[in-house]
Amino acid sequence: MIKEALQYIVGLGKAEIHGENGQTYSDKKLHLIEEPTATPFTVHTLSGLVSYIKSEFDGDEPVILHVVSPTSVTVKSALNSDQERDYFLKAEALLPTFIFNDWYSTEKFNISLQSCFIQNEDRDVMLKVVGNITEDQVKTVSDDGVSQAVVAKVGVASVGNVEVPNPVSLIPYRTFVEVVQPESDFIFRMQSGPSCALYEADGGAWKNEAVDNIKDYLRRSLKEEVEAGRVTIIA
Repeated sequence: MIKEALQYIVGLGKAEIHGENGQTYSDKKLHLIEEPTATPFTVHTLSGLVSYIKSEFDGDEPVILHVVSPTSVTVKSALNSDQERDYFLKAEALLPTFIFNDWYSTEKFNISLQSCFIQNEDRDVMLKVVGNITEDQVKTVSDDGVSQAVVAKVGVASVGNVEVPNPVSLIPYRTFVEVVQPESDFIFRMQSGPSCALYEADGGAWKNEAVDNIKDYLRRSLKEEVEAGRVTIIA
């Protein structure tokens, strides 16, 4: 026990450096004393991010703006001596919730169309169809696998076969409100209940468009900083 204790105490001494075969070795494990880095705070708008950059609150050193996704942008510094970055700020979009590829009751679907989507022609057509379906009328649904037809009110006191629009071009809120929301195609389906669902049908192309829109907005808003080399924007 005494021998082991003495060996442990000796081991606490200064590390010795040795060279062998052109490489450098230490007889003890060394721990790097890292340069401290900043931790981010969060804003929820692109305008808030732009205001932060323009304020030079944390200095005027060059920063990189990374458009991570349609709902996230980060602000980081250049690499330090430890090959790490200060992480100054993160912008996260606050968006209304709509779950694609899931079924909604006609009432909830109607409300969601009006609160989570920007008005356009296809949205208005869908509202008319969904708003005129009743529980007993859903029993007479025809479906050829691509398009559907349902019995709905077509006048004050009459009903008739109404074709369900499909596919539909809609503009949901899916990125920061300061930029144009991408329009894309969706498959609109109805089933007994009655209930409705939307399925994305553009292969995710809207994400690239949204990222490009964010990048363009930042370039315009931070034109002087970009030209001066203080801000680099990547997407």
